[in-house]
Amino acid sequence: MSSIAASARIHPLAVVEDGAVIGENVVIGPFSRVGSRVVLKDGVHIISNAVVDGFTEVGAQCQIHPMAVIGGVSQSLHEAGDDSKLIIGARCTIREGVTMNSGTVGGGGITSVGDDCLFLANSHVAHDCRLGNNIILSNNVMLAGHVIVGDRAILSGGCAVHQFTRIGRQAFIGGLSAVNYDVIPYGMLNGNPGILGGLNVVGMTRAGIERAVIHKVRRAYKDIFEAEGSVRSNAATLRNDYLDCPEALEVIDFICAESDRAISSPYRGKA
Repeated sequence: MSSIAASARIHPLAVVEDGAVIGENVVIGPFSRVGSRVVLKDGVHIISNAVVDGFTEVGAQCQIHPMAVIGGVSQSLHEAGDDSKLIIGARCTIREGVTMNSGTVGGGGITSVGDDCLFLANSHVAHDCRLGNNIILSNNVMLAGHVIVGDRAILSGGCAVHQFTRIGRQAFIGGLSAVNYDVIPYGMLNGNPGILGGLNVVGMTRAGIERAVIHKVRRAYKDIFEAEGSVRSNAATLRNDYLDCPEALEVIDFICAESDRAISSPYRGKA
């Protein structure tokens, strides 16, 4: 049997399968379908003509627009598994035609999305992706499997992200870019293949980062990418020089961390 709060409003032309858990003040519009293992937290609004399926949890106050398919089986050739999940945080807006897939057994079994994210029309979040908070995916953005996106990152329309790629916090990806390699925190990437074009200074300023800190991160950026030697070795060597700047350390530690992908560079597709 489903657990449906008394305050929930479910249109008579919607289908809610037995077993679904529907929170307080949830609204489910006409021609929508909610699967038997779905949990809709308080205040979720499914406007109409949307599907929420699989082992999926949708956080409080999320809004799901028509033609979205949320929690569908992974498109990976690997086994999805009965217990694979999609977990979405609170207050996310999921616009028309968005698709989000559940995880796979080999990838940890969970696709996760943080709070306060915006997914514009026809964007796609593939299996085993991990997204932070306050992220924007513009129209037709495509995330392949196992992609990691940090808080406050913005991905512009039509960009495509290679599987296993990391995009750091507050990075900015330009429209129609091909993201083949990891993008550092605060980095700006454009083009096909994607080339690192400096720091997202506008985004850093809007986030309240002081000008002096921005200048220090810029200096670290130059020390890493313009000095002789490899990017990773430069970053490791410089770490002690930036112990007083958490933002610069974030860039350095991101570069030095283990990854399946190389680091996007200002001078070529990777470093």
